[in-house]
Amino acid sequence: MCFLFPARTISGNMSAEKKKKTACSELANLLPPEEILFGRSEAMKEVRKRARKVAGTNIPVLLCGPKGSGKEVLAWWIHKHSGVASGQFVKVNCAAIPGTLLESELFGFERGAFTGAHSTKPGRVELAHNGTLFLDGIADLDWGSQSKLLQFLQDGRFSRIGDELERSVETRLICTTDKDLQEEIAKGKFRGDLYYRINVVCLKLPALRDRREDIPAMAEYFLARCQQQFQTRAEPLTRETIHYMQCMDWPGNIRELSNGIARHVLIGAEASVLEGPRPVTPTLPPVSRGDGVVPLKSLCKEAIRASEKNIILAALRANRWNRRKAAQQLKISYRLLIYKIREAGLTT
Repeated sequence: MCFLFPARTISGNMSAEKKKKTACSELANLLPPEEILFGRSEAMKEVRKRARKVAGTNIPVLLCGPKGSGKEVLAWWIHKHSGVASGQFVKVNCAAIPGTLLESELFGFERGAFTGAHSTKPGRVELAHNGTLFLDGIADLDWGSQSKLLQFLQDGRFSRIGDELERSVETRLICTTDKDLQEEIAKGKFRGDLYYRINVVCLKLPALRDRREDIPAMAEYFLARCQQQFQTRAEPLTRETIHYMQCMDWPGNIRELSNGIARHVLIGAEASVLEGPRPVTPTLPPVSRGDGVVPLKSLCKEAIRASEKNIILAALRANRWNRRKAAQQLKISYRLLIYKIREAGLTT
């Protein structure tokens, strides 16, 4: 999950079924506060509004967004606020289970159904009865698995492998994908009828770079959570570091941010929060006259500003945001560096 959940110890005396229910209950209680989960960006305000409307219903929900954008945590939030919150939240990682094994994982099997089936095992669909079935990365299902899933979704009935008895369940369905399913349909990789079955309501989560105003609150939340989880104190995040984080591209999204904060807490300030990503290279705004010609002089100015900003960011990072040392490294005066930092919008 993108939002870090502290590890929990569950008593070894519990049954496997009770352990799962206990783990689900504890994780649900450890969801981040709504002001952190949804933030204050316009894109997430829309997600929050739609999520509140669908949470109390039993309709299938499709969560779309890039890897690490918080889809699983949002699925947990929907489950917690649904009418089946007392039931289990059962996750199926579609990419991690080979197609040959998926049917037995989903629907279970009877003893002796195939080689190695030494005992009866209920599938994850059964475990999700009166709860939530969470299919993570549904676009990664092969064609045959998609057909079997569609058959189940049409009437809620299935049979374990090796059993003629037909069973039925009531479960809330939440699916996620980081792919464009309509493109996958056009390529012949995803069934159109399955798409319309799972996509009653679609919630689209933005990339972290599209909700930069939420980064400061997220970073502070992760800092507090990691200190609690690892039982250690870390140096506070400086204002300059926060501003720098807001300038990053974050290809790993929230997961990358949470990992960076964890690194900061565990190893210390010498392990940069920002080891992974690189500063954004600003897209140059169109500069043109009425005849559509781009003046070379204007384009050069924008390119120089973009390069200067990245060089200054790199120097500040290399010197752990000590501006005097950064100025010495850049061989410019401290006063000029402060001016250029403000000009680049790196301080409030």
